[in-house]
Amino acid sequence: MSDVKNLEKKYEVAWDKYTGNDVKKVFALSDEYIDFISKCKTERECVNEFISLAEKNGYTDIDTYINNGSKLKAGDKVYASNMGKTLALFLIGSEPIEKGFKILGAHIDSPRLDLKQNPLYEDSDLALLKTHYYGGVKKYQWVTLPLAIHGVVVKKDGTIVNIVIGEDEKEPVVGISDLLIHLSADQMKKTLDKGIEGEDLNVFIGSIPIEDKDAKNRVKLNILRLLNDKYDIDEEDFVSSELEVVPAGRARSYGLDSSMIMAYGQDDRVCAYTSYAALMNMKKTDKTCIVLLVDKEEVGSIGATGMQSKFFENTVAEVVNLMGDYSELKVRRSLSNSKMLSSDVSAAFDPNYPLVMEKRNAAYFGKGIVLNKYTGARGKSGCNDANPEFIAELRTIMEKHNVSWQTSELGKVDQGGGGTIAYILAEYGMQVIDSGVALHNMHAPWEISSKADIYEALKAYEAFLLEI
Repeated sequence: MSDVKNLEKKYEVAWDKYTGNDVKKVFALSDEYIDFISKCKTERECVNEFISLAEKNGYTDIDTYINNGSKLKAGDKVYASNMGKTLALFLIGSEPIEKGFKILGAHIDSPRLDLKQNPLYEDSDLALLKTHYYGGVKKYQWVTLPLAIHGVVVKKDGTIVNIVIGEDEKEPVVGISDLLIHLSADQMKKTLDKGIEGEDLNVFIGSIPIEDKDAKNRVKLNILRLLNDKYDIDEEDFVSSELEVVPAGRARSYGLDSSMIMAYGQDDRVCAYTSYAALMNMKKTDKTCIVLLVDKEEVGSIGATGMQSKFFENTVAEVVNLMGDYSELKVRRSLSNSKMLSSDVSAAFDPNYPLVMEKRNAAYFGKGIVLNKYTGARGKSGCNDANPEFIAELRTIMEKHNVSWQTSELGKVDQGGGGTIAYILAEYGMQVIDSGVALHNMHAPWEISSKADIYEALKAYEAFLLEI
């Protein structure tokens, strides 16, 4: 007869299983991740960094094969970039491509403030920038913070000017003001949603006027002069720019025991980084392995760089063609026979806010990667509901590789919810489940993760690529 105690599922804290060497690996990975996420605060910066690192690991732009008329073979490593904001990396396997892919997919866009197309203005001898928030944000969280500006300006001749202002400690930062408590009696009566309005998220950037006292908008003109001197741009160039206002400063270890990480953009760059790292650790494979990093998830996965675009499908078609003997049927079979981890973050249980979670089905810091059978809102609306056969297969793999894992849903049934790119890939008929790192402060300027969970996510993604 079975020991009754062994019949219960226990989600144990990952830290309890680590030896001294394991702890060193956890912290080493976290240090590398902190460097990455401190540097990469936009989609373009992520793609540029991943390509730079991938090329050092033997990956080649797929256009090189296409232009040379070369064929792909087992062991080849290629990548395809879409408009500098979406990236697909392929490690070609030994099995026929129509047997399907092993896919890790994550998004690399994060909530932020975008500059409007005509952002710069002067008011009361101060220069400001108008913004439009991107994704789901609590607007009140973005005031009184040190902020930086990242992005690109494209001039009329096509020249791309990269801009980063506010990250070097010797540089100034910018920010958004809030009303002083002494005069905020009316503001304090408003709901959190209305306390700070979207049109009030105006970034202060200067107060010194030009020397000409007869000129209008003297402070604005001084800012334009500074930008022209440093970047050779003028006001009209803002129209063809993509400038993002993000929290300034490096990611940091968090907690007196340094067991956590505080960083901007961990949704979903924590899963993007660990997915990428898992692929780089793969030397060869049977089925072709793919890491897919996409844009626009926070606004519905739309547009030319979102998951709903044809970029991924078109790139798969190119890969099939480069393998020789192209057919549309091979493309369809390769996609429908694939299995995927939609690598996206989940919400970690927060003892400060326990009422929004159902404890038996919540994720917890330090208990490993989170498998979300479904996301969606309320009656599972808009979700991908993973099949139990696929989940059983993943359970076996996680146990074999001693990966700490847990299951979760995004809050109580009637509380709210959210979505990922999982349902879009599932439309091809492939097996897909959401899996990722649990966070505190999701969508806030500074999000919190567990270093143990990041390490377990990497191990889980490696195990998936090895075993599926």
